[in-house]
Amino acid sequence: MQRENFNDILAFLAVARERSFTRAAAKLGVSQSALSHTISGLEARLGLRLLTRTTRSVSPTDAGERLLHTLGPRFEEIEAELEALSELREKPAGTVRITAGDHAIKSVLWPKLQNFLPNYPDIKVEIVIDNSLTDIVAERYDAGVRLG
Repeated sequence: MQRENFNDILAFLAVARERSFTRAAAKLGVSQSALSHTISGLEARLGLRLLTRTTRSVSPTDAGERLLHTLGPRFEEIEAELEALSELREKPAGTVRITAGDHAIKSVLWPKLQNFLPNYPDIKVEIVIDNSLTDIVAERYDAGVRLG
């Protein structure tokens, strides 16, 4: 079986939850016709009927119920995590790793960080004093400061 398009699954979840192509289409911002074609295509690829349709109602079949109850919560978790990640855009946060010589730390970095860090409490700075040349990529540093 070919890899499924997650948009098709999200469309199915919307219809199954709303139990209406009209409401699901409005929620997704697509036409009822496009949504119906999407669901029909998904059902054809799976070789299963996911929804029972009448002129007045839509309800999941047994296979549709199974898909709704197994995938629905997982997509909700993904959406919640993506929303949580978007909060990181609102304010700088994380750890910055810097390797530098003793002189550079005392004369350049520390004076700048003393002014910077109080304004950004969610940023942690890890400084390693090392006068040798360091492969900052291999050692997972964000920056390296050396004289010269």
